[in-house]
Amino acid sequence: MKKFTLLDGVALVVWLLPPVYLFFIYSTLPQTVPMHYGLNGAPDRYGDKSELLILQWILLGIPALAYLLLKFLPVIDPKRQVKYGEATFQKLAFGLVVFLTALNIVILFSTAHHGFKIDKLIYPLVGLLFVFIGNMMNSIKPNYFAGFKTPWALENEDNWRATHRLASKVWFIGGIAITISTLLLQAEAGGIVFLCIIPVLVLVPYIFSYRYFRKHHFSQNL
Repeated sequence: MKKFTLLDGVALVVWLLPPVYLFFIYSTLPQTVPMHYGLNGAPDRYGDKSELLILQWILLGIPALAYLLLKFLPVIDPKRQVKYGEATFQKLAFGLVVFLTALNIVILFSTAHHGFKIDKLIYPLVGLLFVFIGNMMNSIKPNYFAGFKTPWALENEDNWRATHRLASKVWFIGGIAITISTLLLQAEAGGIVFLCIIPVLVLVPYIFSYRYFRKHHFSQNL
């Protein structure tokens, strides 16, 4: 059984910040509030403020599930290799809770303050998340739950290490590019840059993993 650690306690406090914030602002909210935002950061759907309570269950459930999954990975990992990088997964879990909590608070703040440009915080937050994960990527051990789980990387540790070494650099640089560009550019332009960078962050490591497999597979068979 996993012990409750200091990091777990800090994560719990961070996780509870949005519902506490909502408790204090709920009575001041208008009956109709923004429920969805477009690429330009402007609201494109409104609903009754009671819907915020449903949204809160979702936005609280996602980080809780992510944290518990990463915390208990060593128990459910069939390869039993996660235990060698357990500290990395704990840091990733905490980072996800911080990011999703910040995202939740930004949404609530935007709901309470009409005219606030939500994209000016959400896109940079996502960029910083990529920077954080990129910084951790090189330390992720082979597993079936986190990282670039290509079939070639899962079957070969050298492929896994090489793929995540490259992914670490790509995500770190891409995250910085997203953060800076979305802070400096107008909402629409920043959204376009964001949508252009995301496929690069996903496709480059997958293509590299396959090319690495092809190169070393054929060289071994010569």
